[in-house]
Amino acid sequence: MFASVLLLSQGLRREATLLLQDAPEVVVQKLIAGRHDPLPAAWLDTLRRIRGVSSARGRLWGYYYDPAIKANYTLMVAPERGLAADEIVVGAALARIRQIGVGDYLSLRAADGRPLSLHIVGVLDSASELLGADLLLLSETGFRQLFQLPPEVYTDAVLTVRNPREASTVAGKIALALPASRPILRAEILRTYDAVFHWREGMVFVALGSLLLAFLILAWDKAAGLSAEEKREIGILKAIGWETGDILRMKLWEGTLLSLTAFLVGYLLAWWQVFHGGARLFAPVLKGWAVLYPDFRLTPAVDLQQILVLLAVTVLPYIVATLIPGWRAAIIDPDAAMRG
Repeated sequence: MFASVLLLSQGLRREATLLLQDAPEVVVQKLIAGRHDPLPAAWLDTLRRIRGVSSARGRLWGYYYDPAIKANYTLMVAPERGLAADEIVVGAALARIRQIGVGDYLSLRAADGRPLSLHIVGVLDSASELLGADLLLLSETGFRQLFQLPPEVYTDAVLTVRNPREASTVAGKIALALPASRPILRAEILRTYDAVFHWREGMVFVALGSLLLAFLILAWDKAAGLSAEEKREIGILKAIGWETGDILRMKLWEGTLLSLTAFLVGYLLAWWQVFHGGARLFAPVLKGWAVLYPDFRLTPAVDLQQILVLLAVTVLPYIVATLIPGWRAAIIDPDAAMRG
């Protein structure tokens, strides 16, 4: 179970890192009273004049709550798709839940209360479902009609920096030029995702703490002493000529083979459960709770450091717990051991 958590969180962290490699280098938001506010179009000219910025464009995106399935959609303007004002592209999970497809119509309620009927002209590829499960792509005209947004504002701005290593310097210049702005670097987004996965991973580990406690009790009980039958076995071996070192080597191999076999079986079960069984045990905790779940398969990956940590937590304590009582029984008189 611990291996399942580590494999799942590592897989999700790897997918997030790969996906965010193409994220904007710098995102600029406008803040009022510490809250996100629409960004004026006039800010784009100021951002383009900042030394180090090669391009700046406004983005339009937002959230829409659908009471029909009690889920939030992410709406985004995709100018590169050349959509008409009444056209929309929907995510694969949304199409699956709502049972809609190309040629159907999706009706959304605009901010002024009027229904806005949009013609579905495409469904996002299921291969991109990790990003587009609840995503709706529409034109700028359709987006502004839906949210009654004036033409001179954007949700935020995305910047391309000439030298990516100077992104933090450019962010500092933006903060000086536009005091009400909040520049967000791609590296900060990656650190945030990593921190979220670490937090959720730790939360699951705390919940599984009883398993670790049970294993420690087992190891302690094993180290506390051998059973009468095991002591008698060691006494017989000593009587027929076995040395203390021979008995310790036997116990070492016995504990190593048993614990390694258990480790390999557990790790393989965790591998199958995460990468082929849909990670049903811990997916809701590590992915987050949502109505529109993305349907995707993680890419298997092996982390040597992760395996070494699991070995240190599971195999080493059991080997030590096997050797200590074996050494205690091997140094006593064979007659006493056989009588014990």
